[in-house]
Amino acid sequence: MLATVRNFFSDRNVLEVETPALYPSCNPEPMVESFALTNTVAEMNCLYLQTSPEFAMKRLLAAGSGAIYQICRAYRKSESGRYHNPEFSLLEWYRPGFSLRQLMEEVEALLAAVVPPSQIKHHAVYLSYRSIFNQTVGVDPFLATVEDFLAVANRLGYPEAEAICNGNRSAWLDFLFSHVVQAQLPKQCIVFVYDYPACQAALARLRPQQPDIAERVEVFIDGIELGNGFQELTDAEQQKQRFLAQQAERQQAGLPVPEIDECFLGALSAGLPDSAGIAIGLDRLLMKLCGLERIQQVLTFPLGA
Repeated sequence: MLATVRNFFSDRNVLEVETPALYPSCNPEPMVESFALTNTVAEMNCLYLQTSPEFAMKRLLAAGSGAIYQICRAYRKSESGRYHNPEFSLLEWYRPGFSLRQLMEEVEALLAAVVPPSQIKHHAVYLSYRSIFNQTVGVDPFLATVEDFLAVANRLGYPEAEAICNGNRSAWLDFLFSHVVQAQLPKQCIVFVYDYPACQAALARLRPQQPDIAERVEVFIDGIELGNGFQELTDAEQQKQRFLAQQAERQQAGLPVPEIDECFLGALSAGLPDSAGIAIGLDRLLMKLCGLERIQQVLTFPLGA
């Protein structure tokens, strides 16, 4: 699998890079928890095992690297389950000058090269987030209220959703998408879901003239999420405001509040080229190739083994 991936990018003149696993900043998203190593180096207060090489790779893009990819280990605290292990393998790549549609087409080509035709029997399916959410959940994800989401959850038999999501709109969208939408995505094919609500933008650009839409895509096979990609946000001030909002949300939830990555913001200010990028979970992809049901079955040393 790794040889096929590397050959794919070599044929397309995409440079393989390495960035640090230990980094002085981390992703401040409230739903993502990093492993923190305190007092690791005398002059540093804290280092973090990276949940993704995204910040460092974008600094390379801003420095003029051109198209790049990386195969690396990534780390997320408190993530363990059927599709999760705290340490996992990630493929991440960035394409300056690509639109999100071009990136999706490249992802389709990569997966078609890796996954045998016997396991993908139909052509890739492209679905807008709004259409598939409305079709499966029964409410418009852009217009529905939190009360609408609560009514849907109760109707579908998820009484625990209220305590999990509270009044957080993004949390409600995540809950209903993962519990309802994913199970009803087309099977035996690559599925792209694109154009997410703006509250789920993370590091994605909001569409010009349509700021309620985040230019974000997720890719699935048989209802399993393999990857998450963006038309990358290049506006440093807008990104800083998102980081500040995430810090406030973490503080309100009683979570550790990491410092903002000023080097990353500096790279955006210096000039990040217009790019599209995506990260693919390689362990999940290997599960699909092997016809297995749990991520632990493709890890030589799963956590706790």
